[in-house]
Amino acid sequence: MQSPDAVETTRRDFLKIGTSTVAAAALPATAQTPVPSPSDTRPPPTTSVSLTVNGKACQLTLDNRTTLLDALREHLQLTGSKKGCDQGQCGACTVIAGGRRINACLTLAIMHQGDSITTIEGLGTPEKLHPMQAAFVKCDGYQCGYCTPGQICSAVAMLAEVKAGIPSHVTADLTAAPQLTQAEIRERMSGNICRCAAYSNIVEAITEVGGPAV
Repeated sequence: MQSPDAVETTRRDFLKIGTSTVAAAALPATAQTPVPSPSDTRPPPTTSVSLTVNGKACQLTLDNRTTLLDALREHLQLTGSKKGCDQGQCGACTVIAGGRRINACLTLAIMHQGDSITTIEGLGTPEKLHPMQAAFVKCDGYQCGYCTPGQICSAVAMLAEVKAGIPSHVTADLTAAPQLTQAEIRERMSGNICRCAAYSNIVEAITEVGGPAV
């Protein structure tokens, strides 16, 4: 019969042997893992993309993974459209594509082959502001200004939606033309976040252009 000391030694030895075996078994797998050499790396696939941006024809060769936002900011240097959350939650990157407002961070540039894109730079100039830009200035519809380009692009497209008779979630009568009410403005602009909370002034600016809210 073994003594307690002998049993303890056996257990200790067993743990040592087991640990060593596991480590030894892991080494060959690690050593055999191939390390890609520089010659093995291939450039990502690219596509030639034709866009009309702010009325100007643009031809870009882009990595297929490039978002429309990055194409505008990094390749065309149109930095007015902001990268806020980069997840489609804040609306700072809103541009107008084919007459509709979209989050430029959520769509790939190659998906807009041949499209007409309008950014904040294409709405107006410092010398000749778009009416919505002028209204935001007049009504103080911004504080830090980071969300403002997206707010203005969204507001311009939103008024076009109302004019076209497109209802929203708060439109009471879907058979009648939607009215520019406070509730309609706030609902339709809810995808554009203002962290400075200048919402009342933004609504005022929109009604300055679209007409008094009923």
